[in-house]
Amino acid sequence: MQTPRWAMSSSEPDKGSHGHGHDQDQPVDGDGEKMGLNASWSMAVGGMVGGGIFSVLGVVIAIAGQWAWLSFLLAGLIALATGDSYARLTVAHGSGGGAFEFLRSEGREAFAGSLSWILIIGYVLTISVYAFTFGHYLAHVLGGGGLTARVAGVAIIVTLAAVNLRGVRNSAKLEIFMVWGKVAVLVALAVFGLSLWEPSNLAEGVEPRPLIAAAIGAGAVFMAYEGFQLLTYDYGDMKQPDRTLPRAVVLAIVSVTAIYVVVTLGTAVLVGAGTLVVERETALAVAGKVALGTAGLWIVTIAAVLSTGSAINATLFATARLVETVARDKELPEAAAKRNAAGVPARAIVGLATAAAVLASLGALSKLVEAASMTFLFTFAVVNGLAARESEARAWVSWIGLIGASLAALILAARMAIASPSTLAFLGVLAAIAVFARPALLRRLGDRPPDNDNDNNDNDAGSKSGEPT
Repeated sequence: MQTPRWAMSSSEPDKGSHGHGHDQDQPVDGDGEKMGLNASWSMAVGGMVGGGIFSVLGVVIAIAGQWAWLSFLLAGLIALATGDSYARLTVAHGSGGGAFEFLRSEGREAFAGSLSWILIIGYVLTISVYAFTFGHYLAHVLGGGGLTARVAGVAIIVTLAAVNLRGVRNSAKLEIFMVWGKVAVLVALAVFGLSLWEPSNLAEGVEPRPLIAAAIGAGAVFMAYEGFQLLTYDYGDMKQPDRTLPRAVVLAIVSVTAIYVVVTLGTAVLVGAGTLVVERETALAVAGKVALGTAGLWIVTIAAVLSTGSAINATLFATARLVETVARDKELPEAAAKRNAAGVPARAIVGLATAAAVLASLGALSKLVEAASMTFLFTFAVVNGLAARESEARAWVSWIGLIGASLAALILAARMAIASPSTLAFLGVLAAIAVFARPALLRRLGDRPPDNDNDNNDNDAGSKSGEPT
């Protein structure tokens, strides 16, 4: 997950500035160089691949078996429709900002506040998934056990929180260092596996699954596609943004979907589906070792820890700025917006890191992945619904995205009700707090005046054409 450029500023968030990528042939830096298609595409791809496939491969194979590749394809199609909706809404409004800002611009203050809380929950879950994955890959290569993995996961969150607390410049440089090379490693591993094509290995060691399992898997691992939406924050920093943003988002989602499909097929052929399920926490490292021995193990592990480390850093960095923005709009306690001497929202960073560290140390991978996926499916369904209402052009694409995300969320909820009801109940409680208890909690904390306009705003906004992401 890449850091949105508005989060790179040490002053008020302004929907603007990402400190890395390439603008055609010139690097994008803090001097405000405009981003072309290549830079924008790279950012969106990095945002999704950051920790996704390293975390979810074994999970989706455990659910969908031989149809795991189709799960990624179905989820990719939902993400593609959603990406088109994000891009059209951003272009229509002529500015970035994401779901929270666009809902506010339409007068939907109450809905924007509730959605912001759900988004923050989703990002905390995402950080915990990345930390869990980081810890297990590192412990695996070093010969450590489960405790070592948990300690390493918490340690990377603490370390990167400390980096963020020192200021944005160090954080951005670290992210740039950690992000490169992961796509090359993944594609090389996939190509090696596909060169040994053996279809029977796609279901080796697992019971054959019915075709419907592909839909269940698509919902369960949808968090692997979160990240592309952050590119919309960079709308004002692109060359010809009305043309660049839609093309970059669509091309990036298509590229990542292709990467996920070939990696799933290639690694399953290489080591067998059953092995990837048993070793789900470190599935790609196991595949790397089969491909190239100890060298392959280390290459994939290094890619995994750098990729997940980068994803933790960027997600923590960006979410802290989202918390700050929401707090300044009085949808969170104002204390969350306070900055330290380095100009960063320190309380937000510490709070987010603490919550993520607790989840990473206590949670199971599949439960964390499914919980994170549920929050993003809900958010993306909202975005598609807004785009379907507001845009006449390609509204059918948004309707497909809305229906797809909604169905995937319902299917995932049904699975969680059977397989992990406590996780579903936990999410339900958090969502209820975000939607129903949030205004009362904020008033009790003294950070919000009595609600006398939210309902009216919602009613007034109903006459408007919709609200973007």
